[in-house]
Amino acid sequence: QVRLVESGGGLVQPGGSLRLSCAASSRIFGLNRMGWYRQAPGKQRELVATIASGGNTNYADSVKGRFTISGDNAKITVDLQMNSLKPEDTAVYYCNAVQLGGYNFWGQGTQVTVSS
Repeated sequence: QVRLVESGGGLVQPGGSLRLSCAASSRIFGLNRMGWYRQAPGKQRELVATIASGGNTNYADSVKGRFTISGDNAKITVDLQMNSLKPEDTAVYYCNAVQLGGYNFWGQGTQVTVSS
């Protein structure tokens, strides 16, 4: 069974930066894209950013210009560099991987808290 393992969450002041990393425990056949989602208390899980196997990226409007996603298909890793963090970025961040057939893998989540 493939596991996605996240790291890099924590507490940061507004305006600060964090880098999230995610690695798969084993190969994912037919990997289509990887990405990051987040869920704040009382809210639905939402897309943050995705990167397709061909390198195309997609970002939520709320993070454009502040967050950068990068990935390595060979190592099955995906990172999220988060700059200029705001209190509204506070959430549990989940790593996601999708196969061509549409099957989703999810990490357990890592907490990001932006507060002074």
